[in-house]
Amino acid sequence: MSYRDEQLSEEKVFKDPVHRYIHVRDRVIWDLIGTPEFQRLRRIKQLGTTYLTFHGAEHSRFSHSLGVYEIVRRIVENFREQPNWNENDRLLCLCAALLHDLGHGPFSHSFEKVFDLDHEDYTREIILGDTKVNEVLSNVDPHFPQEVADIIHKTHPNKLVVSLISSQIDADRMDYLQRDAYFTGVSYGHFDMERILRVMRPMDDQAVIKESGMHAVEDYIMSRYQMYWQVYFHPVTRSAEVILSKILHRAKELYHSDYKFKLAPTHFVSFFEKRVSLDDYLKLDENVVFYYFHIWQEEEDDILSDLCRRFVDRDLYKYIEFNPGSEYRELMDLKDCFIEAGIDPSYYLEVDSSSDLPYDFYRQGEDEERLPILLQVPNGELKELSRQSEIVEAISGKKRTDHKLYYAEDLIEKLPEDSQIKRRINEIIKG
Repeated sequence: MSYRDEQLSEEKVFKDPVHRYIHVRDRVIWDLIGTPEFQRLRRIKQLGTTYLTFHGAEHSRFSHSLGVYEIVRRIVENFREQPNWNENDRLLCLCAALLHDLGHGPFSHSFEKVFDLDHEDYTREIILGDTKVNEVLSNVDPHFPQEVADIIHKTHPNKLVVSLISSQIDADRMDYLQRDAYFTGVSYGHFDMERILRVMRPMDDQAVIKESGMHAVEDYIMSRYQMYWQVYFHPVTRSAEVILSKILHRAKELYHSDYKFKLAPTHFVSFFEKRVSLDDYLKLDENVVFYYFHIWQEEEDDILSDLCRRFVDRDLYKYIEFNPGSEYRELMDLKDCFIEAGIDPSYYLEVDSSSDLPYDFYRQGEDEERLPILLQVPNGELKELSRQSEIVEAISGKKRTDHKLYYAEDLIEKLPEDSQIKRRINEIIKG
């Protein structure tokens, strides 16, 4: 029996709070889970700084990746007897599902913005580079690592397999919505996944949904909408992300000004100098980052020390609703007042914007094509979801954006009570 087809002598299972059990029978999958690169995901939180808002949100990219694998495993089991499905694609699907988040760094998106990185690029590097993951995949076939990487990066010609991992109704979203809802303790992310999996059908270019499952899909779309605005874009979480970004920016600025750190930023140097090797990237997880933040509270630089204390002790910035378009003049005045008061607006004042498009489909002339969710009606014809669902039609293509102004209220309060600057700052903030 080839390594591709090799099965474990006994099925392995992971107990999981979302899917009850995650089943592993393929030797390849079991070996991938045991690699250092995949085990590293235990040390990367799925929701970054959200644990500072929802205290239960301590779950990892590791558990999410296993969850996505399990959903895809169940999908391909259901597809086995279906037309348009090639059973030879099964292992490719499972490996891509398991490894889709392999390149995430500490605190994921906030970290990426500061250092201009892309976790998908690192996912590709890990899969194709000199790693244990690559070694396992290459044992299947020398071309297999490239195939897996191409599925994750949506460049593989097999669009059906790509759609299972990345589309508007994919295994990735179906897992994180339920998992994040479970660990944050909210009810928004729950939907009837069992129903969706039962009515999912393979087609040449993507998976489609039988029309009888439309209401389950509506529920899924609304769950996603609610999770983004009630959890993912929560203003307190965003306040923590602002401070996290400011810490990294400050450390980077100090490094380039030849500041002498008490604890040298050894693990960050290649990031500061924009020469990050794959080895450097893999060594930096959230445990390491948090250790630096903890120690940097004792740094002589008042700003770095203060920012790290705020993050470690959850002393976050306050926020107000803010429109950066119509209130631009007020923002400039506020920055001037901060400078006059001796408060650095680069680190203690920030406008943060979040936006989401809950469902959309390709419209001619737009830059980015969005693969629609297609319903299969009884005669076999395919209909785009919003053409059949009034609920989805009502929100389709509607992008919602939210702006907040974050500021260090305690530093303003420390200004003398008779200070004109303090009064002016409060006038602007309180409208």
